[in-house]
Amino acid sequence: MEFISVDGYAMDLNSVNLFVLYKQHLSPVSKGEDVVQIVEDVGGLHATSSTTPYLSLYARCSQFEKKDLDLELYDERTLGKVRCVRKTIYIHPKDRIPIVWKATVGQVITESKGFMTGRGVTEEMYDKLSKDILQMLRGRELAAAEIKATLKTDADVSSILYFMCDQGLLIRARPVKGWRDRRHRYGRFDDYFPDLQLGKFEESEAISELVRLYLASFGPASEVDIAWWTGLGKTKVRKALRELEDQLVDVTINEIGEGFFMLQPDKADMEATKLPREPVINLLPYLDPYLMGYKERRRYLDQVHNNLVFDRSGNVTSVILVDGKVVGVWDFEEDKEPLVKIFLFQELGTALRDKIVAEAERMGEFIAEAKVKVKECESMVPLTERTAGSMMSPLKDCS
Repeated sequence: MEFISVDGYAMDLNSVNLFVLYKQHLSPVSKGEDVVQIVEDVGGLHATSSTTPYLSLYARCSQFEKKDLDLELYDERTLGKVRCVRKTIYIHPKDRIPIVWKATVGQVITESKGFMTGRGVTEEMYDKLSKDILQMLRGRELAAAEIKATLKTDADVSSILYFMCDQGLLIRARPVKGWRDRRHRYGRFDDYFPDLQLGKFEESEAISELVRLYLASFGPASEVDIAWWTGLGKTKVRKALRELEDQLVDVTINEIGEGFFMLQPDKADMEATKLPREPVINLLPYLDPYLMGYKERRRYLDQVHNNLVFDRSGNVTSVILVDGKVVGVWDFEEDKEPLVKIFLFQELGTALRDKIVAEAERMGEFIAEAKVKVKECESMVPLTERTAGSMMSPLKDCS
């Protein structure tokens, strides 16, 4: 086995990517069994899509069933859904929720309140209906349609529920139907987490801790990466980095340049981490944490393929990784029968292609809970030339 080496804090990109894969539980030797620990280690699970958290965990766990996430979210309640960085819904461990909430609540509240008022909900309407909703949900969970029907109101109840979630009054609970359903039931936050104090941190304290946690999951990373991921802007991030200065190591990534940071314990970990002998292959869902962790994407993507991987809004599609680098795109459909499509950016050789196909079969069978076929596409339409949401079905029209 070779070892990752750190010489003057200058590192090659391949070693950096393999180390981040290790931290993200995407290396064969770092896959785990503890769902909560994995969610903590990867910086939270992107949960705007209903299916992404399950597929992200399947890619990272040595053994995983869909019920494992449901157990922690809805029964044990060790995890919770909260809108935080970049005003995006994430799944975080219970104890981390006060940090991510306090660090980002300003930007989140401003947007959701604007959305609500834009839907015609006045302050007077909100004051009355929010009190009625809290009373209605005491000790139980209801879907938006059920809440609206009970209230007997023409007001835009969904926007009220979003705002109440962002204030920490409500929480997104079980989906209305199965794991693919985007519709939530809603419960009271204080029913879910009766002992959790959202206001226990000052904003600056929460931001510094959020930046530290980000680096623990994604470092080495740049100030630009951190500002983009948190959505907080460079001024607040720069202040947090100054406060964390004695915990940081300055890093140069040979193929990209200077200006990267990692936590001091990561230096020793990188020196001790063994590089795998065989290529590390991963199929990741769209909006996976690893893919959405950086503004600087040259670290894992040849820019000539950017339009095949990111849409016009900067959302990433489902990808195929080899040693942390994007080599293709995959998709799942159930039109006539369960089918996984793959599109490889270049010829990779028969042995590597066969391993990718095997991973595609494995992922497809997890989704469909049945045997699947794999089809290799010869071309795809760039996401930037398609309508919004195309990253959810990138190979829909492939040939």
